[in-house]
Amino acid sequence: MGISRDSISDIWGPRTPYHGEAQWPVRVDERTLAEPERWVQSACVLCSNGCGLDIGVKDGRIVGVRGRAVDASSRGRLGPKGLHGWEANHSPDRLTRPLIREAGRMREASWDEAMELLVRRSKETRDRYTSGAIGFYTSGQLMLEEYYTLALIGKAGLGTSHMDGNTRLCTATAAAAMKETFGADGQPGCYYDIDVTDCILMVGHNMAATDTVLWSRVLDRRRGPNPPKLVAVDPRRTMVAAEADIWLAPRVGTNVALLNGLLHLLIAGGQLDREFLARHTLGFEQLEATVADYPPERVETITGVPAARLRQAAQLIGTAPTLLSTCLQGVYQSHQATAAACQVNNINLVRGLIGRPGCGILQMNGQPTSQNTRECGADGDLPGFRNWDNPAHVAELAQLWNIDLHTIPHWAPPTHAMEIFHHAESGSLRMLWIQATNPAVSLPALGRIRSILERPDLFVVVQDAFMTETARLADLVLPTAVWGEKTGTFTNVDRTVHLSLKAVEPPGEARADFDIFLDYARRMEFRDKDGEPLVRWRTPEECFEAWKECTRGRPCDYTGLSYAKLTGGSGIPWPCNERHPEGSPRLYTDHIFPTDPDVCEEHGHDLQTGGVVTATEYRALNPAGRAFLKPAHHMPLPEAPDEDYPFLLTTGRLTHHFHTRTKTGRAEALRAAAPDAYVEIASEDAARLDVQDGDMLRLTSRRGVLEAPARIVDIHAGHLFVPFHYGYWDEPGRARAANELTIFAWDPVSKQPYFKLAAVRLEKRAAPGTAQPEDMAATRDRQGVLQAVGTAAQSALKAVESAVAPPRAHVSDYLGLLLASEEMLADAFDQVKANHPKVPDVERECTVFAGWSRQAAQDLQAFQDRYGTQQEGEPRRLQRVLVHAHATSTGFNLLRDLHDLYLLANEGFISITVLHQAAMALRDDSFERQLEAMRDQNGRQRRWLETRLQQAAPQALVVPS
Repeated sequence: MGISRDSISDIWGPRTPYHGEAQWPVRVDERTLAEPERWVQSACVLCSNGCGLDIGVKDGRIVGVRGRAVDASSRGRLGPKGLHGWEANHSPDRLTRPLIREAGRMREASWDEAMELLVRRSKETRDRYTSGAIGFYTSGQLMLEEYYTLALIGKAGLGTSHMDGNTRLCTATAAAAMKETFGADGQPGCYYDIDVTDCILMVGHNMAATDTVLWSRVLDRRRGPNPPKLVAVDPRRTMVAAEADIWLAPRVGTNVALLNGLLHLLIAGGQLDREFLARHTLGFEQLEATVADYPPERVETITGVPAARLRQAAQLIGTAPTLLSTCLQGVYQSHQATAAACQVNNINLVRGLIGRPGCGILQMNGQPTSQNTRECGADGDLPGFRNWDNPAHVAELAQLWNIDLHTIPHWAPPTHAMEIFHHAESGSLRMLWIQATNPAVSLPALGRIRSILERPDLFVVVQDAFMTETARLADLVLPTAVWGEKTGTFTNVDRTVHLSLKAVEPPGEARADFDIFLDYARRMEFRDKDGEPLVRWRTPEECFEAWKECTRGRPCDYTGLSYAKLTGGSGIPWPCNERHPEGSPRLYTDHIFPTDPDVCEEHGHDLQTGGVVTATEYRALNPAGRAFLKPAHHMPLPEAPDEDYPFLLTTGRLTHHFHTRTKTGRAEALRAAAPDAYVEIASEDAARLDVQDGDMLRLTSRRGVLEAPARIVDIHAGHLFVPFHYGYWDEPGRARAANELTIFAWDPVSKQPYFKLAAVRLEKRAAPGTAQPEDMAATRDRQGVLQAVGTAAQSALKAVESAVAPPRAHVSDYLGLLLASEEMLADAFDQVKANHPKVPDVERECTVFAGWSRQAAQDLQAFQDRYGTQQEGEPRRLQRVLVHAHATSTGFNLLRDLHDLYLLANEGFISITVLHQAAMALRDDSFERQLEAMRDQNGRQRRWLETRLQQAAPQALVVPS
């Protein structure tokens, strides 16, 4: 047995001071339980840093790990999770055989039986309800090859738009902010920037706990020559805050106001690069006007940060020759997440500090392979950072996969995780396949999530290595191999790609996720246009080669990489291609950003409403490779403390645990270091409520209850903090999951849930008084119908289901609406023509437009025969109040008639829009073409009406008549 250091008590290890790019000294951390027979190349998957390590193997078992000295990400260092987390591989409660729920209870099954059930339910669901009734919810723990295979299955095999991962919970805002500012995902900066920067700004990023090896890199720089200054933004006094030269502690939910205040001071003080702004950015004037409303005194009122301290921070940031900015969950999971993250980008951009050593932005990831989830399209985006709203990108992907373009879901923004679960809640999602994640603990409003997963009309598949809280609620459980038991690649925060080789066999019959996906695709008989298997690869390396072609010419270009090139040395960052044969540590060194309309990954959003910028609007901006400076005003919290719930709860991570402790909770030293949840409370609140350290507290929100012991800390009065890792698989006997309390709501742009702003009340308790919400010893009860089940209970369930009206598609409803709208609009044009016979252009245009609408109604008859119609009454109700006959034709009467026509035309436009989306989802080309023709005519009608209204209004309203 060997151990280089005690990483549990000495988390970051001894200091090795340094200065200079790539000059961080080597320190090899190692922990083994026996002398390995061999070492196998890999990297750590228990935070997003991506530390290179070797796996020690003896007698077919993992016996330890050591850091890889050659790896640029970590230089041999490992954190406590990396040194201990591998013990979970040997946990005695690993799943080793598939499990099928029958009569409310789980039983073991063969792989053939399990896969036949999965395929049968997939086909039944697809054939009866369409592929739109199937959803995937994946992880940030799989490998690139698994994500790409999954994306191909979902997007090209089934053609469902319902794909996302738990990266939505931790890094969706990182991706969103980079798309909004730079046009595409991908970190502009790199870890090397820490080596040489003069100043580090950490916003909502407790790096000391979340990225321990990266934090040791920062500490080593700060103990060496020319140490960088550190500005920390965090409402809690974390290790990072204690280390910082300036600590800004805003109230929860006020990040945008604080960052606007910093930008205000930088601009007012002239600490900006006007030449860079003019040549390489768009939107500075709007940004300047917005932040002008945030002088330090107003920022202090909103955030609680003293104006003098804000000025000190701005002076430090504004005078630093180089600047590295980072942020994480304190931004991403809080109020106005994307808006705040974009302001972090703006700070570097207004100073022109990007694309050169020491000048970068790290919109950090929360999980080790979340970058791959996003790159490969397993989170709903299109693979290779392609734009779902760019027909050329969709066509390119269809050609690459040799499938029909219309198979790929691209008719609307991808469905995000919270909306997927809402679809399941409403009954429109009938099958949900979950891989390597635990939403029954990690999603917000857990009571609601459990009730969704327990729905009798939802077939839940869980693919995991352990019987998690989510697996307990599943219909089918597929046992998987984990890290060290399979081969693949993954990409860390600064785009560095690592190869992880299979070191040992998985236990029992557990399979790699990659092999499960291949088996599923084969059994589903997914084919391309030539009748060949859709999934053409059989090994991870073959998949990697196919993935390289998917990235060719895209921002995340992997074409210069290979398994051979990734073997033996350090990980290599993308883009890696002919231009950058050894990879590119930094992006945008030429200050040309991927914002060109033909390149960009997204057209952007309104940061405050989430409204999508159209392709036409985006092209009109003419970005021409310039970055966007997108401003936003501070907005009030969606749920604020009040008399009934006077405290504001925020949640977060701990050093010794990852996600829901599925792995780290099974490593003895990590579990002992952080055995249970707790509630951090301010000393002022503790004194007022007579709370001592260790007292049991009960927190109650509008959604649930949590009980945990108190810890008195340096935090804003009125704020509370609870770590989110703890659930129920190890039977705590009480409600302790932080997400029992959090809200089912999300950022309007990134769709990342709000985990850091739940209003709660607090009571001191002598002892816990709640029951454990999910009894891990019991079976799924199917909402009480199948618990302790027998034939009678199953019959009762069938009777309940049969009493409900059979499901049907609702295309016919909107087809009826549109038909009625067009007929009514034709009649209305005729009436307006009759009302104003002496207005020549009105008579002429109304005749033409009435003819268009009648012809459109006639053309819809073919689709009535195909889909049926449900006659709805909304248009006829409008007709009763709009467009009446007039005794005289006056200017004001004409204005009112044009107004009414515009309202009626918009009624039709809405139905056309809705049906066009449905036609694309149905892959009905003829229906789609008909609706596009109608949309064109409707647009011409509305444009004429809008112009005519503008002409008629001044005379009719201003001149007395």
